[in-house]
Amino acid sequence: MNRAERLARLLRVLAAIISEPGLNPLELADRAGVSERTLRRDLAQLRDLGYEVAYTSGYEVQEKLNLEGRGRNRQRGRGDDALLQAVAQAVESAGLWRDTESPQASPPRRPRARRTAPGALVLIPTGSEDPIFMYATGFAVETALYIRFGEGDDVLFTSPLEIDRARAHSRAARVLEDREAYVHDTWAQLAARTLSERGITSVRVAPNLPAVHLEDLRAQGLDVEVDRDLFVAERRHKSAGDAAAIQAAQAAAESAVVEVVRTLAQAEIRDGVLWSNGDPLTTERLYSRAQLVLGEKGFTCPDMIIAGSPASAIPHHRGEGPIQANAPVIIDIFPTSRSNHFNGDLTRTVVVGEISEDVRRMHAAVLQALDAGIESIAAGVPGQDPHHAVCQVLVDRGYGTTTAGFEGPDGVAKMNHSTGHGVGIETHEEPRLKDAITAPLEEGDVVTVEPGLYLLGFGGVRVEDTGMVTKHGFHNFSTLTRSLNPRDYL
Repeated sequence: MNRAERLARLLRVLAAIISEPGLNPLELADRAGVSERTLRRDLAQLRDLGYEVAYTSGYEVQEKLNLEGRGRNRQRGRGDDALLQAVAQAVESAGLWRDTESPQASPPRRPRARRTAPGALVLIPTGSEDPIFMYATGFAVETALYIRFGEGDDVLFTSPLEIDRARAHSRAARVLEDREAYVHDTWAQLAARTLSERGITSVRVAPNLPAVHLEDLRAQGLDVEVDRDLFVAERRHKSAGDAAAIQAAQAAAESAVVEVVRTLAQAEIRDGVLWSNGDPLTTERLYSRAQLVLGEKGFTCPDMIIAGSPASAIPHHRGEGPIQANAPVIIDIFPTSRSNHFNGDLTRTVVVGEISEDVRRMHAAVLQALDAGIESIAAGVPGQDPHHAVCQVLVDRGYGTTTAGFEGPDGVAKMNHSTGHGVGIETHEEPRLKDAITAPLEEGDVVTVEPGLYLLGFGGVRVEDTGMVTKHGFHNFSTLTRSLNPRDYL
């Protein structure tokens, strides 16, 4: 956010206080068009500038503004009030303060995901890793049919190959074998016959249903609605068991990161490249060590990132070939449990050899941004707030982002991605921590916070923790050091 935008926001707050004195913080935040957390920061900034704005014992925001800045002893006159009212009117006229009486002036909000609606639900998996099918049935399978008529009234059809496993692991009330549907891939026809037995002609399907199955269901005469919010709200709220599964995945990620860093720390430097056991140390060797550790713990992560520099400047570059010394190595491991399919997500950056001042500065800025993002998280906070907090720190430290209002100077390292995302039975799910997300975080969300800085031709730095949103803040599942020095991990 540039100086003009920040000033405009402060003026919105002043105008709201003047127009309706005695508001409580939530009301004032709504009038000013900011979150309560942002409001508190703005009030602190106003106090730093010499404008006295205080909470009374009755938790009302009282306006005690002094237009002379830090000359606080001067008595305010009627002219000051008139001037403040003029400022408020000017702010509103310029369109910098939204008119809360006009619904058209309010920023668009993404509707909150509703709980899954009642009615017949038909699911055909997209493959063995279909998260919606797994959530509904508790069962991962490549091909099958699931129909839910109502709560506690559901059926899972599967192949002779999978019937015993389905009966052992599925949560469905009934589990049936259908060889013909399996052999001929006629799950849609089986669904239509099963539904017709109950006189049902209208059904809901998942948004990831392959088009061929959607067409087949409609060809059977069914009225099919794609439920775009299917299980989104339910999956966001993690139970104690879900949280424990994610924490276990996070612990496995930490063990794998430590194994990678241990191997890096034991390497020797030859002509700017790391060597181990007589050969250059490569991403591929580090990948195999990490997968071995994960496999022994019942996890896997086929797409993990172990990227040396300068390729680490591309955030999703998986890494390949020899690892350079004296340069950042980004290790991003997001393991999936082979039993319950829950995920973790952890990123650390280390340097083997000499750590340049440029890398130290980038890393320090990323850590400060990470802490700012974590501190801004709590139930009820808009999803964009942690992202903006991260961006503001990076810009204040002399870097930039690709988020509007937080671009920073040209030619510097920048963050070109969002701050975080939900984690559950998918590595990336709702909610999102990024610009323009005004929907609030909810108690029970599990999210990542992963600021990074990247400069093409040089390299990148990213550090990521994962934890749960609570009404009091962020319960961090990550315990591993964030140090650049590999020896601090041993």
